[in-house]
Amino acid sequence: MSQKKIFLALIAISTVSFLLHHGGHLNLTLEAFWFGCPISMASSTRASSGPSAKHTSVAFLKTHKTASSTVQNILFRFAERNNLTVALPITTCDHQFCYPRPFSAHFVHPHTTPPDIITSHLRFSRTELRRLMPNSTIYITILREPGAMFESLFTYFNQYCLSFKRVPNGSLETFLDHPWSYYRPEEKDSMYARNTLTFDLGGDKDRPSSEAPAYARRFATEMERVFSLVMIAEYFDESLVLLRRLLSWDLNDVLYVSLNMRTPDSKSRLSSENTAKIRAWNAIDSILYDYFNASLWRQLRELGLSCVKREVQLLRQFRDRLVHRCFGGHLPPLRSAAQIMNKELRPWQPSAKVAIVGYDLPVNMTQKGRVPPPDECLKMIMPEVQYTRLLLRSESLRYRKRFPLRSSQQTSRTVGQARAHKESRSLNPRTSKTMSQSTKGALRLSQ
Repeated sequence: MSQKKIFLALIAISTVSFLLHHGGHLNLTLEAFWFGCPISMASSTRASSGPSAKHTSVAFLKTHKTASSTVQNILFRFAERNNLTVALPITTCDHQFCYPRPFSAHFVHPHTTPPDIITSHLRFSRTELRRLMPNSTIYITILREPGAMFESLFTYFNQYCLSFKRVPNGSLETFLDHPWSYYRPEEKDSMYARNTLTFDLGGDKDRPSSEAPAYARRFATEMERVFSLVMIAEYFDESLVLLRRLLSWDLNDVLYVSLNMRTPDSKSRLSSENTAKIRAWNAIDSILYDYFNASLWRQLRELGLSCVKREVQLLRQFRDRLVHRCFGGHLPPLRSAAQIMNKELRPWQPSAKVAIVGYDLPVNMTQKGRVPPPDECLKMIMPEVQYTRLLLRSESLRYRKRFPLRSSQQTSRTVGQARAHKESRSLNPRTSKTMSQSTKGALRLSQ
């Protein structure tokens, strides 16, 4: 090798090391050098047009018990950093878009329109979302292996979903032995008890068993035309590699910590027999998962598995550095909601039978005289409900400054909505506990 080539190689290596050491971002040339990956078409466009080419119109279908809260947090923080508008629910829907009703643009709070990003729970309606979102919107969602997902749903919603609540001793095995003894398709919250992914995607969760395989394949093909990326929870970091490239984002834009987790003693270990029973009961979800899991790995292989592995490693290194900068070394300890001092960091608890843990700031970070973590660090560990309320406050204030006359006219409409939609308290198990407080808060914002 000539001295010139050796010199250039040393410069490139030194530059990459410098950027990594100081937490900087890799530009496209260095990214290609470091990862050994092809530069996507979107990235090529970005190289010619600069940072503004990051894609900012995103619709994320937030599915249930799939690590979707972590993706939502990534999108919330990206929106705030880039001064984007996030579509948020009207107050009578609480922090979800009146789920399980099919999504309507009328469920969007007027102070959060026109939106760039939508990411709260909703039942998918392509027609309504196209009415609301820009034409350039990229649609993404996430799925999870049906066995693990159903076990989580059964535990999480056992006190709300009647199909689960009537099972003796709350036994998952008993339900799986005779599901039709407990399941009622027409009941409130029945969507948590069968083919939940299919329901969230706007499909028919109760298609007859004889028709389910053909229906699921048609439905998967239809969803593939809509969603540019279907992430897989079991391969979360690998999915983020594809997401980052699809949106032409930096590694810094997809850093995260896991949210909305259960304690280990709230989880049940599934036997292979019970996993098979879950997949048979959720046959449409199972076909969807297998279809999009295969699709994900085709995309990863096209990118190059060695490239993906290196980028995942770098993602984790960047995340570790961010955690060190935010919290002084390690993530704050996981605690039950009752043990967390800061109420803005306490996760919502579905029932006394399952514990959802959150992050508690160490005592030395909350003592007088200590510098608290930056705002962006707190938001990285902030639960969905609190972050949604925070965004609604900030977006409402921004809206009132831009449209003072329109804002005052909407006050009466907001009050009218609160009265007209009282029945929505019964739409979702989370709503009944949080509706009153969030409605009052939003009314104060509108006044």
